[in-house]
Formats: sequence, structure tokens, C-alpha cells
Amino acid sequence: MTLRDAQGNTLDLQALKGKPLLLNLWATWCAPCIAELPTLNELAQRHKGRLRVLTVSQDMANTDKVASFLKKRGLDQLEAWLDPESDLTFELGAQMLPTTIFFDSDGDEIWRYLGDKDWADEEAAVLLNIHESAEGLRE
Repeated sequence: MTLRDAQGNTLDLQALKGKPLLLNLWATWCAPCIAELPTLNELAQRHKGRLRVLTVSQDMANTDKVASFLKKRGLDQLEAWLDPESDLTFELGAQMLPTTIFFDSDGDEIWRYLGDKDWADEEAAVLLNIHESAEGLRE
């Protein structure tokens, strides 16, 4: 799968193998999605270089607003990738937003979380610690 941003830049998801990936499917119109974005931003900052936190917007209309939406809220660690046709959502079988999927460094899905989550809380740490020692995320 290849993602795009509003400027036409592309990201091949296969190229992300080599380090763990936390993939979050969200939308600017989804209140639970918006609620968890600051904690995803914090997680991305805390594990920068060791864990890729990738947010992919499902906004179909006015996709150029996604980057400004993130910037306006100070979410500078989150990239504004788009899935306006829901191709990735369909490929992953995601049926609700937000959906967050953890992939190991080989690109294999380890778990998925449906609904919003405080990614800075103890439960999130436990979810990520299951693989941190094997993936080198432990600080």
C-alpha cells in the first residue's frame, strides 16, 4: 500500500519494515480520534527513532485540511498521511475509527486496538512493553 499527503508525497508502507510501527486510522470528524491524538503525539516523541507512529486520515473531502488540523493543535510528531478512498482501511479490515494496529519490525500484525485510547497510560505501556524488549523500545 502507498499513502499520499495533500502535497502529493508518497509513502510505501513496505518501506517501513525494520522497526515497529503503530498505525492509527483516524479522521478529523471523529471525536474519539481527536481525543487520542495528543497521546499518540506524545508516544511518537518519546519513542522517536525506535517506534514509528503513523497516523492515516480517512477524511474523504478537503484532504488538504488534515495537515493544518494537526499543526493547529500542536501535534508536530504526527504526519498527515491520507487514505481518502479507504483502500488501506479496507485492506486491513478496519471497521471503526479509530483503529490502531501494532506491527513488529518484520511487518507482521501483533495486535489491534479498536476505539480511542490514552496512549500515555499504563495499559498502553503494557501493550507496547510486550514487544519492547524484543524490539529495542525499552528505555
